[in-house]
Amino acid sequence: MSEVLIKGLKKVYDGGVTAVHDVNLTIADKEFIVLVGPSGCGKSTTLRMVAGLEDISDGELYIDGRLCNNVAPKDRDIAMVFQSYALYPHMTVYENMAFALRLKKVDKGEIDKKVREVARILDITQYLERKPKALSGGQRQRVAIGRAMVRDPKVFLMDEPLSNLDAKLRNQMRAEIIKLRQRINTTFMYVTHDQTEAMTLGDRIVIMKDGFVNQIGTPTDVFDRPVNLFVAGFIGMPVMNFFDGCRLLLENGVYYAQIRDAKFRLDDFQQKALKQNSQKPCDIVAGIRPQHISVGSGELQAKIEVSEMLGSEVNLHARSGDDEVVMVVPTVDLQEDVSMGRTIRFTTQPQLIQLFDKASGNNLIWYDAKSAAANAPVCKNYRF
Repeated sequence: MSEVLIKGLKKVYDGGVTAVHDVNLTIADKEFIVLVGPSGCGKSTTLRMVAGLEDISDGELYIDGRLCNNVAPKDRDIAMVFQSYALYPHMTVYENMAFALRLKKVDKGEIDKKVREVARILDITQYLERKPKALSGGQRQRVAIGRAMVRDPKVFLMDEPLSNLDAKLRNQMRAEIIKLRQRINTTFMYVTHDQTEAMTLGDRIVIMKDGFVNQIGTPTDVFDRPVNLFVAGFIGMPVMNFFDGCRLLLENGVYYAQIRDAKFRLDDFQQKALKQNSQKPCDIVAGIRPQHISVGSGELQAKIEVSEMLGSEVNLHARSGDDEVVMVVPTVDLQEDVSMGRTIRFTTQPQLIQLFDKASGNNLIWYDAKSAAANAPVCKNYRF
């Protein structure tokens, strides 16, 4: 079992600056978990505490059931892949991959067997005698991953390993990491600021901001059930549309979302959630994903400012009152002129509207204060 248990993890630097606040997280054996968030949110610091490269100010870290707070990095049975590759420039690819095993005084025959097997898996056998300067960025990253793989660690730690690659190579390497995960079937902890990487790679995603965990959940959880405005705006591309100046109404025991002059009767699930929480009418921010907007008719209208033809779909950038609205329209569904300056009508389905409390920014349906306080998965086994 290669489970990682993080309990109340905290990092305070000299001068009293707190980089990570009370992180609680259980990473199951063979799970691929991704820490994602904007620069400075504490995700890399959390990873480095797990690796032993940063001291833990408070809390406990267990790897495979062993308390590792004061265990040296080399003794934690983890392997880390860095953003900068961190390859030895004077060594060949073979020597880079074999170096850690030689330090452990592993038999030469066993080293050769492991290095060549990993090189075959990563398709870098032909580069074993080259030095890093003779390789492309993607090839260097494969070598860095291979160097970690030969150690057969209990946990793989990856700190933004694809950020130095161009877009095409990032897509290729994402696919390679998915294949790698299926082949070696171990525990992964992966840090990125790229939400596309997080959504495509992770079994679960940990979304951080300002050192705090905002939400933990599957890609579907965080996309469909964001617990607050930050998560809703961070996950999804194009980003979720937010309509300010809206109201949650309660009329004759029925809840409605009022956006501009339009009233949307919420669906049965939303009704049940709000009633169970004894939710009173309040000011809200309504969130609607660009993919969930239907164009051509409806209760709302907007003026098109930019129309982006992307082949299979059109991205419309429009203005509705004081709000900017992005709409993703499949070209097969496009039946009217959407050129710049046109005024169009649009709508959505009520169950696709996210309801955020204006004062707190929390989702009125999905935010669970008790779970959030414990940094637990807020969308798992929801109380309905």
